[in-house]
Amino acid sequence: MKAFIHVLLATFLSFTFLLADDANPTKENMAQFQKINQADWQEIWSDSGIERWQDKWMLDGKKATLENTPEGMKFQAGPIFGENASHAVLWSKQSFQGDIKIEYDYTRLDNETKCVNILYLHATGSGEGPYNKDVAEWADLREIPAMKLYFQNMNTYHISYAAYKNDNSPNKVDYIRARRYRPDASKSLAETDFKPDAFDTGLFKTNVPHKITIIKKGDDLFMFIRNADQERLCHWNTADLPPLNEGRIGLRHMYTRSARYANFTVSTLKK
Repeated sequence: MKAFIHVLLATFLSFTFLLADDANPTKENMAQFQKINQADWQEIWSDSGIERWQDKWMLDGKKATLENTPEGMKFQAGPIFGENASHAVLWSKQSFQGDIKIEYDYTRLDNETKCVNILYLHATGSGEGPYNKDVAEWADLREIPAMKLYFQNMNTYHISYAAYKNDNSPNKVDYIRARRYRPDASKSLAETDFKPDAFDTGLFKTNVPHKITIIKKGDDLFMFIRNADQERLCHWNTADLPPLNEGRIGLRHMYTRSARYANFTVSTLKK
């Protein structure tokens, strides 16, 4: 009986630790993020979301709609669930190098319980065949922006959020997940993810403004999200996969997804 209790206690403690690791950063993670966040960053690119989006962005996906409003840029993917032509990706016209800090205001506008929003960071083409390192050079191949075109032919960090599985489960739980696409390896999403994932965050409710901060510094990738009632830090160590240090920023909406973006800034560390 005593041995059984010890096993049960060990299992419970292990499960509790896993929950804590998935759900919340350690104090060390938060202290590390705060130190990096307060470093000497210099803003090098910005978009209020009010001015013409065409001046600073380029779009994959002809069924998407974009509108600049006094509150920010409304970005709506195509309307048909399951149709690749209804995906959409918005790319920064500028490419960025080195350690990087991205901040923006994000407000979800849809009520979907399927599909995901994605931020791409340091995105470049694989360099094989027509998939030039500069993704702008093969934009015509992405007029129908099927997901596989990206993970099979691009090197990029990927953070999915306000995200749901595409199933009919009655218990829909949101998640946040980070990946590094590997066109040089399996050309699939297998073994591209960084741990831990975050599940059932309670974030990204419809029409609730969120402030998002993404920092990539060395092998550390952070995502800090806050709204009027909550804040959450996600941290991933990227050292197990080949590093990325240059490329464009992308905003992907899977079919049916819609959000508003404002006060988008990109900063790099002063040398």
